[in-house]
Amino acid sequence: MIHDVVSAVYRGGHKVEVTFDDGKKMVIDFVKYLQRGGVFERLKDTDFFRSFRINQELGILTWRDEIDIAPETLYAEATGRPLPD
Repeated sequence: MIHDVVSAVYRGGHKVEVTFDDGKKMVIDFVKYLQRGGVFERLKDTDFFRSFRINQELGILTWRDEIDIAPETLYAEATGRPLPD
């Protein structure tokens, strides 16, 4: 089952506290995404990073509809569970 992101709060640096539709919550440090390069390079800019929002229709965390991270990826990180098949 894929859980939607329902809340996200900036927590400094490149950290966001994410809450899922089942109530699970975790502060995720996105610094590892910065190391991937490519489209994630934009996240190095703190102002851009802080511009995230939740796409309510898709249940994803997104930055100006240009960058998003799948909710199942964030949920796996938040819970320590593997990604769904």
